[in-house]
Amino acid sequence: MLESKGLNSPPIQDQIFMRVFKYYKSNKPQPSLEQVLNCEYNTALEVPMVQKQIISKEDLRASTLGLQECKNWKIFEFERHPGLILIKNPFTSYGQKFWIRKCLEEYPKKPNKTNIDLERHIEYWWQECFEGNECDKKLQLKLRWTTLGYHHNWDTKVYDEENKNSFPEELSELCDIVSQQLGFVGFRAEAAIVNYYHMGSTLSAHTDHSELNLQAPLFSFSFGQSAIFLIGGHNKSLEPSAILLNSGDIVVMSKEARLCYHAVPKILPASTQPWNKPEGYISIKKKGVNYKYIDQAKLISEMGLNNDNQEWSKFNSYVEESRININIRQVLKQNQKSLLDCNSNNT
Repeated sequence: MLESKGLNSPPIQDQIFMRVFKYYKSNKPQPSLEQVLNCEYNTALEVPMVQKQIISKEDLRASTLGLQECKNWKIFEFERHPGLILIKNPFTSYGQKFWIRKCLEEYPKKPNKTNIDLERHIEYWWQECFEGNECDKKLQLKLRWTTLGYHHNWDTKVYDEENKNSFPEELSELCDIVSQQLGFVGFRAEAAIVNYYHMGSTLSAHTDHSELNLQAPLFSFSFGQSAIFLIGGHNKSLEPSAILLNSGDIVVMSKEARLCYHAVPKILPASTQPWNKPEGYISIKKKGVNYKYIDQAKLISEMGLNNDNQEWSKFNSYVEESRININIRQVLKQNQKSLLDCNSNNT
């Protein structure tokens, strides 16, 4: 049993999660990855999990947002972590490029907020990174997060109706597709944090509990380099499971998993680059597609931008060394229209 080593040491039960976190964070020595679950390759690990079947009908919007046909998604649930769902890269190569570019070129723009705001005002971060003849790597590495929709307050952990801007329509559409396929009817994407990880970056153990609606699931999309994702229980006394997340993977934390401690102790070099996988361009111009939020003509134009390899090369250079994570949540309860609306129920 672990022993407390001083007055400033965390409680013994909290040290269980921290011990695993420090193990995988270590560089000297490098941790063994034998116990890290890789749903595609780690067949030797006896981890209780089941592959979930899609029960909803095919969604014609999926391919237009860069997703494979829903019937081909590989979805896993974990008996040890009820409510935790992993979808193994349901994106096409073009889809990954589209979302990577959005996260770099558009989402850090004003009026969205970033960590760089604490130092200086930058209207258009990605453009400023390339204002000179060479890429400003120092400025690139400074970006650690951007917030969309309801802005997360890192100090108070409380959302404010005056501290928000419009949520990206394409992200709302993407989450609606995924939530419908998983049976989370009525989910509304209202807030997002986009995290930018570099080699050596970590995310310490925490829970996401700022939203009024804690029954709604949390959606997490990964692009670029790989990461070890730890998830434990509602306190740090449960030894966390380690799961390998690769580019294109989607993690959904729902039900009991929604308030579990989770962390990212290490970023790993990706073994493949699925965003650069050769594939023929699939026309996304389709008839009979009913969108809830977006304009198809605008989407077609933006998706086609990445056909130019020279234009894409700037974004490719970034994700060859970094990981991008978009985590999206519903802030309000189902019958609320704003934080000022007190006519809410308990669902």
